[in-house]
Amino acid sequence: MSSPFPTKRMLGIDFFVGTAAEAVVEISKHGGLVVAPAAPSFIALQDDPDYRRAIADADLAIADSGWAVLFWRLLRREKLTRISGLALFKALLDTSDARIPRNLFFILPSEKAATKTLEFARACGYPITADDCYIAPRYQMSEVGDQTSEASLPSRSLGEGWRSAASDSVEDRALLSILEQRKPKHIIIGIGGGMQDKLGSYLKHQLTYRPAIYCIGAAPGFVTGDQIIIPMWADRFYLGWIFRVFAQPRVYFKRYWKARIVAQLISRCGEEMPPLIGS
Repeated sequence: MSSPFPTKRMLGIDFFVGTAAEAVVEISKHGGLVVAPAAPSFIALQDDPDYRRAIADADLAIADSGWAVLFWRLLRREKLTRISGLALFKALLDTSDARIPRNLFFILPSEKAATKTLEFARACGYPITADDCYIAPRYQMSEVGDQTSEASLPSRSLGEGWRSAASDSVEDRALLSILEQRKPKHIIIGIGGGMQDKLGSYLKHQLTYRPAIYCIGAAPGFVTGDQIIIPMWADRFYLGWIFRVFAQPRVYFKRYWKARIVAQLISRCGEEMPPLIGS
């Protein structure tokens, strides 16, 4: 079935072609899962079947990785529209939906992130309360994803979220119950660490209604102050990674160094998804 909006395929993923505001409009029409793979996420497509399934389950994907977009242009001589998670989140905040109580729901990695979100909401006039924020349990971390290290997760677990010992799938019955009761129109998952897309896919199929689910990792934190603030000019010129490396060099330098592998994947696979290692 063809996409209802224009896309461009890279590494087996059909990326939205358009602006951040247009992407929000499209996913708001009927709801669904939005993913924003970072460079390490492309690498994980080779060895994480559950992550591959979650990405394939997306209704809309944005090319958040500046490295991937740059490598695509250099190696394929084609332009791919980049929409960062930060730009998408800001576009969502600019909608009238964001000003309606209970419309936005945040899944966050820590109490600090929730506090920063609420402080930002009060300062900017968004009707977001503590009931609109959920502190994620300690989902088992992998090196997939962006944004959140295991150390930044809360020290306590809510007990209902878990990762299967037999796979990397994620479930959270407590969260599911809260969402069924509140029924927010937009769910923002900011936990990162490779679990957000799997959690988003789980919610998409388990909820009895169809919200828009945004798997955008640290993007809310760049706005609320939970993460280092990244100016939009830096994001626009693919320089957000420099701010993050300076803020936490031990966490991010190794991660961004691994991004060079994405160039190899693009050169070898092009539009096709990388095969599973050992398959």
